[in-house]
This record gives sequence, C-alpha cells and structure tokens, in this order.
Amino acid sequence: MFLPLRDDVPQLRFPAVTIALVATSVVVFLYEMTLGPEGLVDFARAAGVVPWEVAHLTDLVDSVHPRDLVPPPLTIYTSLFIHGDPIHLAGNMWFLWLFGRRLEGLLGHFRYALFFFCAGTVAAALQVAVAPDSTMPMIGASGAIAGLLGAYAFSFPEARVRCLVFVIFFVTFVNLPASLLLALWFLAQFASAGGRTPGVAWFAHIGGFVSGLIMAWLLVRPPSRRWLPSAPPPPRPIEPIEPIAP
Repeated sequence: MFLPLRDDVPQLRFPAVTIALVATSVVVFLYEMTLGPEGLVDFARAAGVVPWEVAHLTDLVDSVHPRDLVPPPLTIYTSLFIHGDPIHLAGNMWFLWLFGRRLEGLLGHFRYALFFFCAGTVAAALQVAVAPDSTMPMIGASGAIAGLLGAYAFSFPEARVRCLVFVIFFVTFVNLPASLLLALWFLAQFASAGGRTPGVAWFAHIGGFVSGLIMAWLLVRPPSRRWLPSAPPPPRPIEPIEPIAP
C-alpha cells in the first residue's frame, strides 16, 4: 500500500479554496458527531446522494421528500461534505490537501472550485448510472477528489511524490513519478469495482478520475512544466588564447 506524503511541486498561490473545502468538511463532521449513530444515518440519507432518487426524478416531481436536505439531484453537492467516520474524513482530506492545492495554484481559485464540483457531479452521475435502483446514500468527497487526482496526473506527470510503502511488516519510503503513482491508484479502483466491494462507490472514483483527466486536457495543455527547475545554460566554449609575440 502506498501513502503519499509530499511532492516536489511548488505552491503557485495561496490555496484558499482548498482550505475552505477542508474546513467545511471538518466542521460538518464535528456536527455529525453530535447526532449519535441513528442521527448520523438520518443525516446521511438527508444530505447524501440516493441513486434511486436521482435516477427517478420524474417520479418525484409531484412528491415531497421532507427528509432530504435539498431536492435531488442537488444532494450531489451536499454529499461532498459528509463523511462516515474519522478515517474516511482523514483520508479524503489528506488527498484533497496534498494534490488539490497544487491544482488550485495552477488553475486559479474560481476555475479550481468549478473543477472540483464538476468532477463530483460526473462521479456521482456514473455511480447512479451503474446502480440506479440503489437506496444506499452515497457520501464523501472521494469522487471529486478522484477528479483532482486525474487532473494532477495529467498536469504534473513528472512530479516526484514521496510515499510511505507498507506491506504487512515491511515499511519503506520511495519516490514515485506522479503519473505512475496515480495510474496504480486508478487501476486499484478498477480492480475493486470488478470485485464489487460493498459500501464503497468505486465507479464514482473511476468517473471522477476520468473526468479530471479530460477537463485537465481541455484546460491545461500541454502538461504544465512551469514548476520544473529550468535547465542551466550550456557552458560557453573556451576560446583559445593566442600566444603573445615576444
């Protein structure tokens, strides 16, 4: 298992939007902790994405669902700030901070915020398309963050990411190219989706990642290399010194 710790991409601007996204998620989670187990389930159903509701919007036009925090499909956006437990929150927020702030520096605040919510929309839409009859609420920012990972892989393919690698009792550190690390992450999502591991919206991760790649291809062409250290100029050839006549 790989845990990315840091990269070598310098921060191009203050990551105000990334900090706001992290802070909002933490505040919402602290609120969730005051609800108790049953209240948390009700809150997840009220603010999460229920695929059946989104897939059957025409059946819901004349009906009212007072338990919904906002009408579907707007729950796609409220769900991005809801997390089920501290590990879920910590994992998502770490990836958001590590990779998202670099993209914010590259794209600018407004385009980055729009990018985040667009990736989250595509991620949720694919999960709904795959499981339209599911009544299990989908929560968490994983789909949107997967979009950021796809964009990062396209925008900074040559970045070096310092990772903690641990397999049972074997632990070490390695530096991996961002393109390789995130390609391995994406393949892991495909493998997990094929196994249909319950409780995780794997297809949201896949949809988010692919949408991030496509949007980055549209917005950041060619891949950014502004962060790479410029190569030193070649040394000037030494001109031969003519001997001075006596």
